[in-house]
Amino acid sequence: MLRVDPRSSTPIYEQIEFGIKELILKGALKGGEKLPSVRELSSILTINPNTISKAYGELEREGVIETLRGKGTFITNNYKGKVDEKKMEYISGELKKLILEASYGGISKEEFMKMTLQIFSELGVSDNDRSK
Repeated sequence: MLRVDPRSSTPIYEQIEFGIKELILKGALKGGEKLPSVRELSSILTINPNTISKAYGELEREGVIETLRGKGTFITNNYKGKVDEKKMEYISGELKKLILEASYGGISKEEFMKMTLQIFSELGVSDNDRSK
């Protein structure tokens, strides 16, 4: 299921967020499916429950998951991502860094684009998808 690298420079709560989003895109998690409780996931990953709670809070704020009091936390049905200017600026900046790293690493534009398309394919994202 989810993997977390405590040595990564990416905060653990973000790794959990990205991991859940990836599982949704790949179809491993589907709309309406119940997620483990904060306590359960904390035990599985041996991570502080507050970290799990923060990741779940961010995912809920984005509309990716929803918590139903007394029932649990679920993947949102028919989630449609919305364009957020701040998110677009952030992604653009991160992409610029990746392109710079690739260029200085000897990776051509064609190779970079091929890798990008391969990753889209691995995640199950088609040309007309905003989100699943």
